[in-house]
This record gives sequence, C-alpha cells and structure tokens, in this order.
Amino acid sequence: MNTTTPESTEAMLSRARIISEALPYMQRYDDKTIVVKYGGHAMGDPDLARAFARDIVLLKQSGMKPIVVHGGGPQIGAMLDKLGIKSEFKNGLRVTDRATMEIVEMVLAGSINKQIVSALNAEGGRALGLCGKDGNLVTVEKATRTMRDPDSEMEKVIDLGFVGEPKVVNPAVLDMVAKEDLIPVVAPVAPGVDGETYNVNADTFAGAIAGALHAARLLFLTDVPGVLDRNGQLLKQLTRAEAQALIADGTISGGMIPKVETCFDALKRGVDAAVIVNGKTAHAVLLEIFTETGAGTLIRR
Repeated sequence: MNTTTPESTEAMLSRARIISEALPYMQRYDDKTIVVKYGGHAMGDPDLARAFARDIVLLKQSGMKPIVVHGGGPQIGAMLDKLGIKSEFKNGLRVTDRATMEIVEMVLAGSINKQIVSALNAEGGRALGLCGKDGNLVTVEKATRTMRDPDSEMEKVIDLGFVGEPKVVNPAVLDMVAKEDLIPVVAPVAPGVDGETYNVNADTFAGAIAGALHAARLLFLTDVPGVLDRNGQLLKQLTRAEAQALIADGTISGGMIPKVETCFDALKRGVDAAVIVNGKTAHAVLLEIFTETGAGTLIRR
C-alpha cells in the first residue's frame, strides 16, 4: 500500500525542481576550473566543514574541476602559542622567522591539509594534498612591504622574514592531477627562487593559481556576507571600476580592501570572475555556483 502523504510528495517534487534548476549551471561550468579559497570559521566548525566537503565533491561529480586552496592562520597561532614562539603581524602579514616557518609548514602542509583531504574522501571524493613545493607548483619571491615611520614620517622597508609572493605557477602539475580525476587541496607553502621555504598569504596564493589556470570562478570563503554598501546591505555584483570607486570613498575599508584587491589581481591574471562569499553559511559554494543570485559579491571585469 502506498503510504506517501501529500506533504511528503510535495517535498520530493520541490527537491526535484531544485535539482532540475541546477542543470543550466552544470552545463555552464562543465569542465571549467573553480578555485575555492577555504578558511575562516567554516574550517573550524565540524558541520560547516562537512557541508563544504560535500559541496566540493558535488562540483567534481557535476563535471567541474574544483581546486581547494586553504589557509590556517588561527591554527598556526594556536600551535605557536603552545610552543611558546612569539609571533607578530605587520601590514596584515605574519612576520615569519625560520622557527616560525617550520611550524607554518607543519600546520599548513601537514595537519590542516590532510584534514581537508580526509573530509573530501569521507564524502566520496578522491582528494590529493599538495603544497607549492610539489612539482614546483608555485615558486615565490620574498615579499617586501613599506610602512611610514611615525617619527620621521618617511617610508621604510619592513622585513617580513620568510613571507613570499607568487612569482611563477606551473599549471602542468594541476593539469596532471585533474586528468587523474583527483581534487587538489593546496597549502600556501612554497619554495623561493633562493631555495628557501616561504609562507604565502592564502588569498594571494589562490588568486595566482586561479589566474594561471584561467579559472571560471575564484571563490573566497570569508567570515562576512561579502562587500556591503554604506547601509550594510550586500552588494551582489560589482565591476572592477565600481569597486575601486567604493574603496576611494571609504565604503570598502579595513580588511575587505586586500580581499577586493586580490580579486582585481585575479581578474587581471585571466580569471572570469571572483566572488567573496560567507563561509559561515552552509553550502555557500553550491548557492554561489548553482543559483542565479549567488551567495556573495561577484566582482567581474
């Protein structure tokens, strides 16, 4: 006897409609590269981490080529505190001496990377953990920054230690991984042209990889909904010119500026569009890729 109630039938029909509505987006991004920078609170929340892993596996099963680039600042900070190693930030970047670099590499390319790989595999994916060192995937140069001396009012160069910026990306490494139907999970640790090991900002690292692969989308999972206007409302789309105007008038400020500027750099490198998405929203990746309105702020050329 059929015991299906009208309510359960309607629920199943609703689910079928949602799946059907995703078809045009599956076709749009079929065989396209989607780079996702993963970090923030989503990484530390087990439920959000599980939802994220399922999203990435679903992208892969839908015919896309997802690449995960992850950060791990809080985890690095916790390990440094545990070992009694002091750390400081200048211009938003962690000053990284040799002792700190050893911990950074251990945490990023070791524990965090393998946790994400395990989560993807647990959801039915086939993930492979990498860092910039593997196959010389990414080669960097030492980062330089300047800051104004409060006493002399003159600009001076600050030494960030082993902090690097991407110089060369070897897309052949990720192309080979994609041919084996694997999901790359990449830690932002890379060799320098001088042979040293460098810590790289994960946003910058993801942008460089996305640009080298001419990705269809670069998603930044953050702790905020996206770029907000002066009234605190989410801006769904921005051109580069519009975003630059919002920076100039102070609407975009603080920590959002480097994220938006990283989006600019990715667009210049060849990415079709970059999106700032709230990683604290479950299945934010699916909402962004499979719906017309998306889940964050899309910045396009």
